[in-house]
Amino acid sequence: METKRTVKSVAQKIADFSRERHRMPTYEEMLSLLALRSKSVVNFWMNKLLEEGILEKDSKGHLTFVKPLIGIPLAGDVSAGFPSPAEEELRDVISFDEYLITKQSNAFLLKVDGDSMTGAGIMPGDLVLIERGREPKTGDIVIAEVDGAWTMKYFHKKGKEVYLEAANPKYPRITPVAEMRLGGVVTAVVRKYHT
Repeated sequence: METKRTVKSVAQKIADFSRERHRMPTYEEMLSLLALRSKSVVNFWMNKLLEEGILEKDSKGHLTFVKPLIGIPLAGDVSAGFPSPAEEELRDVISFDEYLITKQSNAFLLKVDGDSMTGAGIMPGDLVLIERGREPKTGDIVIAEVDGAWTMKYFHKKGKEVYLEAANPKYPRITPVAEMRLGGVVTAVVRKYHT
């Protein structure tokens, strides 16, 4: 029926439309969006996306994405050391949610306020991705509630002693007086350079 397109490319075009317009395209709009001639071919692709688990129908029968689909082309590698010849070729399409998040229901973002973690490369205004339910190891960056106040610091455990440490020498070590409750482990940092 339709061989030139792939499920990924069709899903990507619909996802791009959805991001720009904050809604799914109608079947009529999909005709021009996907350069198709009939709604039966649109229906064919929608069924393919449903079968692949990319789309689902909500309680009203409307199509929605099962998870956010933000795909960006991975075009190769770049040297951060000595310059090397550029090799730009499309290697894959990466979805940041799939790349960064192992279990979406356990993940959330926080916007960084303060400079206690600048030595770890985490700056004010950055977004940090946190994963709940993950057991922290010494050296992990965690979100924790210490004696009633929330903070983000390095986690340290020596025997029974647990403390938090900043990545900025002007901040002291934090040892809980009464209690410490972990909110999650920081797994990624997102920084936007231009708006």
